[in-house]
Parts: sequence; C-alpha cells; structure tokens
Amino acid sequence: MYQRIIDNNWNFKNANTKEYTHCYHNYPAMMIPQIARALLEKYSPEQGVKLLLDPYMGSGTSLVEASLKGINAIGSDLNPLARLISKVKTLHYAEKQIKYYFTVIQSYLFEYRTDLVRNSNFNNISNHSYWYSEDSLFRLSYLSQTIQDYIPQEYTDFFYTALSEVIREVSFTRNSEFKRFRMPEEKIEKFTPNVFKLFEEKVARNIQGLIEYNKVKTQAQITICNFDSCIEIPESIIKPQTVDMVITSPPYGDSKTTVAYGQFSRWANEWFNFENAKNLDNYLMGGKKQYEEKFCTSTIRKELDEIKVCDTKRYNEVISFLNDYSASITHVADVVKKKGIVCYVVGNRTVRGITIPLDYFTTEMFEKCGFRHIKTIVREIPNKRMPSKTSPTNEKGKKVSTMCHEYIVILEKNRSF
Repeated sequence: MYQRIIDNNWNFKNANTKEYTHCYHNYPAMMIPQIARALLEKYSPEQGVKLLLDPYMGSGTSLVEASLKGINAIGSDLNPLARLISKVKTLHYAEKQIKYYFTVIQSYLFEYRTDLVRNSNFNNISNHSYWYSEDSLFRLSYLSQTIQDYIPQEYTDFFYTALSEVIREVSFTRNSEFKRFRMPEEKIEKFTPNVFKLFEEKVARNIQGLIEYNKVKTQAQITICNFDSCIEIPESIIKPQTVDMVITSPPYGDSKTTVAYGQFSRWANEWFNFENAKNLDNYLMGGKKQYEEKFCTSTIRKELDEIKVCDTKRYNEVISFLNDYSASITHVADVVKKKGIVCYVVGNRTVRGITIPLDYFTTEMFEKCGFRHIKTIVREIPNKRMPSKTSPTNEKGKKVSTMCHEYIVILEKNRSF
C-alpha cells in the first residue's frame, strides 16, 4: 500500500494560524495556513507555479497563501458563505476607507432604538424565536440596515463577513459545535450577548489582519467561483492542462454525517438570503443519495464491504460521497499540467467503527488519471477546529472520538489521457 511518513514538523502545534486575513472568520475543519505555505515552498513543480487551484476552497486558506506569494489562484465552493469569506480574505481593501466606514457604522450604533429598525420580519430565519432572543434579532437587523444604507457596495462584504460570525455567535446554538444544537434552558436564561460590541471586536480584529495582509500586497489575481467539480470544471474558467498546482482540503464525507458545513453556515446563509440556505447539504459532495458504486477500488474494498454488511444505509451514504469525490478527482486531474503537483489534505473518517483510508483512495483515483504518488505525510491535528467527540449515528448519547490525524497526499502528473 502507499507509504505514509510521520513527520512532526508538519504539526505546527505552536503556530499562529490567524495571521494575515486568516483571522477573518471561523469555518469548519479549516486547513491551517502553515500547511499550504509549506506545500508551496517544498513541493512546487519545477516549472514553478503560475496558477493554483483549490476546488473545495472553504474559507480560502490556500488562496490567501497563493496571493501572498504573487501566484494567481482559482477557488470554488458551492457554499455561498465560503465564497463570501474567501472573496473578502483575498481582497486588498483600502485600510483608510475601511477604518472610516467603521467609524460611520459605530456612530449609528450609538443611535440605536428598536423603532429605527425597518425590517422586523424574520421569517427567513428558520424557527427564529427558538434560536434567537428578540433583542438580538433587532440589533442584527439594525446592523444589516446600517451597512446597507451607509457603506458603499465595494466595502459592504468586508463588514458582512464580520456580521456573519456575530449572527451565529449570538444565537442559542452551542458554539462548541458546528451542528445546530440549542443551549440548555438554564444557559439561555443567562445568555445576554452584546451584539454591537461583538461586531466591533470582529471588525477591529479583521482590520488588523487586513493591515498585515496589505503589507505584502502582490499583483496576484484571485478568482472565486461556484462550479461543482463533481460535475465539471468549465473550460471557460479553467482550460485543460493549465493548472500548475492544486492545494486543497476536500470534505472527508458528506456534510450531513461528517463535518457539518451546511448546518454551520445556515445562520448566515439564511440571514443574507443566500441560495439553498436551508438545504445546502443536499448540494454538497455526497448530498444526493446513490445506491451503486461508480468507481473501481482495491484500496478500500474491504472497508466498504464490511460497512455494507453491517449497515446498508450508511454504506449508501459513503458511496454517494465517494462517487462524487472520484468524479471530482477525474475533473481536477484533467486541468493539471504534465509535471503539475496535486496536494490533498484528507482525514480518514470512521463509519460503524470501520476507518476508511481516504488517503489511499485519493491516491488510487489520481493514479488512474496518470499521476504518480510522491508521498503521504501524516500529521497530528492540534489546531484544526473540530469537536473532540461526535455522534456517528446521530443517536443521543452515542459518542466517539473524531479523527486526530491528517494525511497530506502529494502526487505528480506523469501523463495525460
């Protein structure tokens, strides 16, 4: 089987993972910037990197790192919140203008009264009275109103990104998890978040990140897209064999049963009336149920057969994801140049007590597309924000430890088909 190399140098236990614009917004299972940075420094192809691709960009970590090195990059994600965050993190906003408009917003916050809030209809927020206090809803609405009324369009997304975090953090959800779990009633009674202060803290933090980011301003062109690589990578966006390097951290499984991208993002996606806010999980990788394998595998055959025997429903969920994932790999492989490098940071999830070696499967699928395995680096996950326990069956009280290692799969394209 493909060799794994344990390298503690890739753990980055004491690293500052919030440098530059990486501090802007929390996001599930974020790849830390030090990994993308090290991959660019140590594994860039001999011909150099003129174009980098991240087909599952999430909050845009690899795009920011490419930008810092002056490398053009294209990222895609079906989650509109991910696209908002990635866009804002990779833009070099004018600091003076951002600071000025921040003071404008603050001046209106001093004038807040409930009768100044124009929009008090919160029906676009599912069960809004269950998840929010009336005071928080009115203050969030006033913040949105102020940004819309007094901030020029080219700057609104910077402030909406800060607002997005606040929208989730002032809800009654348990902030230690990405799934939608409501706080106990005794905690809700004592929960009185200061909406405006929290917003101001987020913006102030992000301004400091922007200042740091602007110090290394480059001419890199960063393009944010929403194509689904499981279906295609449009030639109008990326032509075949034009990408020098791929650095990405794909999902480890479907969003409903693995990392809850859709649930985490639902607060902001509903607030901003983004598309598919309530059913985003259905559109993400593995979101549509499938019942037949569309790939051939020897590396995880044993694991799939074992899961199928003990739980057909879970098996169908797994192959739904793997069908989409393998199709995406085929499309990603098509746009990579010969001698181009692909780096996939993956985790090996456990289903019904059976660990699926996604790193083996990833390597196997790329080899079918003309790639050569260089190495797989194993690292601990000291910083990645994931719950320490998860419910693999979504049954109350049943918990297992989540993955504590990542596998950095590095491959080179040897031939084209």
